[in-house]
Amino acid sequence: MSSREPFDTLFGKQKVVIGMAHLRALPGAPRYGGKMSEVIDAALADALTLEQGGVDGIMIENFFDAPFFKDRVPPETVASMARVVAALRQKTKLPLGVNVLRNDGYSALAIAAACDAQFVRINIVSWAMLTDQGIIEGRAAELARYRKMLGANVLIFTDCLTKHAEPLAPMEMQWTALDTWERGGADALVISGKATGFATDVSDVLAARRGAPDAPLLIGSGAAVENVADYLPHVDGVLVGTSLKENGRVENPVALERVQAIVQRVRAFAAP
Repeated sequence: MSSREPFDTLFGKQKVVIGMAHLRALPGAPRYGGKMSEVIDAALADALTLEQGGVDGIMIENFFDAPFFKDRVPPETVASMARVVAALRQKTKLPLGVNVLRNDGYSALAIAAACDAQFVRINIVSWAMLTDQGIIEGRAAELARYRKMLGANVLIFTDCLTKHAEPLAPMEMQWTALDTWERGGADALVISGKATGFATDVSDVLAARRGAPDAPLLIGSGAAVENVADYLPHVDGVLVGTSLKENGRVENPVALERVQAIVQRVRAFAAP
């Protein structure tokens, strides 16, 4: 059975804000611009803005590599992401996370272990989902053993009924969260809306909390300064990407004033 102790040790008991560093398209991806230096510079700029704005951690994701591979990504993606994560590791002491889309948990864990990142997000660890890449099955047993083999002190965040996907059969959030937490080996559960940037349904959050009352819960999409207070009574933090970008558009750079606004809103909620 999972314990929330690793999450609390990393982030403390506060409500956490984890900002997204959406990487520009990497080598091999259709939209790659031809210069890794530009990918790294953009990632560093976003990461430093997030840190200046007061976030508690940064999640690094190959967001603009779409269309995505269903599971294992090619070696050029792993090498490129490792290069970016290593560059960010040299510039910030904040906890760093890695998400290798669409669902390459092995590569995420390997990159995190090699680059001293502290956590990963793997969209589907348990159950199976119908996605735009086809049917993706969870690999909880293999991933737990791979992490053990690496000797990596890396936390696994995973989604319950992940975005951009539908269950193969009717599934209730409460019981999905229960089994993912108690049997899937996760260190935190992520609850999202239907797609990137779309608000998470509070009823899903409440159901996940009923199913896994002891689990760290994170909002995985759609959190913004306007709605974050609706989630905070029920969750341990938020993963924020789109709403932190200039004009709220995911393709734009991170905007300092937007980061500061949501961090201040979260801190104000948590203040005694």
